[in-house]
Amino acid sequence: MIEYETMTYERKDRIAYIMFNRPDVLNAANHQFEEDLREALLEFDTDDEAWVGIIHGAGRAFCAGADIKQRFVELTPQECARRDQGPNPEGYLGRTANWKPMIAAVHGYALGTGIVIASECDMIVASEEAKFGITETRRGLAGGRIWAKVNAFMPSKIASEMVITGEPVEAAELYRLGLINRLVPTGFHLSAAEALAEKVLKAPPLSTRVGVKVTRRQWVQAGADADMQTLPLRLHLSEDFKEASRSFVEKRPPEYKAR
Repeated sequence: MIEYETMTYERKDRIAYIMFNRPDVLNAANHQFEEDLREALLEFDTDDEAWVGIIHGAGRAFCAGADIKQRFVELTPQECARRDQGPNPEGYLGRTANWKPMIAAVHGYALGTGIVIASECDMIVASEEAKFGITETRRGLAGGRIWAKVNAFMPSKIASEMVITGEPVEAAELYRLGLINRLVPTGFHLSAAEALAEKVLKAPPLSTRVGVKVTRRQWVQAGADADMQTLPLRLHLSEDFKEASRSFVEKRPPEYKAR
């Protein structure tokens, strides 16, 4: 097992496990989380003995989004600009050396960064209580790139509602619309993901990787197109962005000004 500051990497036979390990904050993503995730994914990509991966979260949630206080409230405008742009359109999984299948085993919340990671994975297993949301909208930022990834596999007005309102949606609805591969009772998300991984391992690994490469490419260009539309808006400089972050930390209703 490799222990990073915010997560762990472990391989059992041909299955690799990346477990987010900030349970006290519902696995919220801070700067270290981003760095650790890229390192863990690189470890998986270059681990010749790992043929399929599972990403899951410790505690009560998969990933409840960004660590708002660290990632936005305490940043300078210049740092906010870099964070508003986020990862390049290829995201976390859009470019690898070996294109191995990755399964997201989701429970609790998959919000913001959480839904980004889940939607980039090749398959999603979710427990019945799980909720998914493009919460960037509620933070005063653009959720277009996330919408592009979700919409690639679930083209619907529900995807539009998610990016326009920022409200979370129940896993059962997203399963009905095709974003989620398996909907399972609470507490069975990891075992169901392992069963799905075993199905993957029954196929020739090089063939599965071709499928991974082809399907991941469909959201990369869409994400780049979304960036072209949203980055010039510079929402990280808006008053509403600052108000959204502060009101969240201060636990009060926000007062938006549309400026």
